[in-house]
Amino acid sequence: MKVILFGAGSDLGTHIDGAKLGPTQIKNDIQSSFPGEIVEQYQDNNIIKSRNLSDRRKNEYEIEEFNSTAYEKLIELKSREDTFVMTIGGDDIVTIPSVLASKKVLEDVGLIYFTGACLYDTYKTSPNGNMRDLTIASINNYKTEGMNYYANDRIFPGKTVIIGCREMTDQQNENLKYSGVNVFTARNIKEEGIEDILDKAFQLAVEKTKGVHVVFSLGFIDPEYAPGVSEPKFDGFDETIVTTIHEYLVKHIDLIVGYDLVDFNPLRDEDRKTEQIAVNCIASMVNAAQTKERLEKLEKKY
Repeated sequence: MKVILFGAGSDLGTHIDGAKLGPTQIKNDIQSSFPGEIVEQYQDNNIIKSRNLSDRRKNEYEIEEFNSTAYEKLIELKSREDTFVMTIGGDDIVTIPSVLASKKVLEDVGLIYFTGACLYDTYKTSPNGNMRDLTIASINNYKTEGMNYYANDRIFPGKTVIIGCREMTDQQNENLKYSGVNVFTARNIKEEGIEDILDKAFQLAVEKTKGVHVVFSLGFIDPEYAPGVSEPKFDGFDETIVTTIHEYLVKHIDLIVGYDLVDFNPLRDEDRKTEQIAVNCIASMVNAAQTKERLEKLEKKY
């Protein structure tokens, strides 16, 4: 199976600059040893981002333009035979075209999204007007009309699992409750253990689908261990849980149809802590996809 990295260099979803540089930094780290293909798309450097707190739909036009182009590119990449596509962000907003492209190609997929932020706001409930706050709600098409017009599709909320969120507002909790999405908070993980949560998440997301698209936002990790994110949330997790999660994903690679790693902001990193975690995560998934390819070739041979 050929592995393709799609670098989605955009930070239009947040008022914080820097995440658009994430794909380039990671590419520079892995390019010499990466065996697959790298495809890149970057936002126009001439864009002047809105930073007005009263603007409830910051950079909406520019985001739609970037994401609609990415969506078409990702459909083409994911439609190729025997390929595993990994999207590298960029802020969380780039996962909308990535996940919906998997849905377009495979028709029925679930979603597991690791994040420290809720990402289930609407235009009215976002605390600061950053469109990043609407990311998962947009993937589910929950009260975010226009955010995914180019796809005219959604992942069913009942097949969507959010893992790790914390510091949620009352309005965010209400959105989650009435949407029907499945949520395991940081507190759930600390009380039940990450292995049990992962078992439950895969059961919910995979049932009656053709597989699950996994998104790992680096904001899932506590900023003490991964400071290089745009909008950090404290009371998160350390590298041990990140390793456990990716070991689990590797074991279940046959169920995974796409993988995104997002929210790496090199301008906010310290001593390359976040960068190293990001590279390790990507390497584990690349190796898993290649192992899957070798096993499939052996099965065909014998």
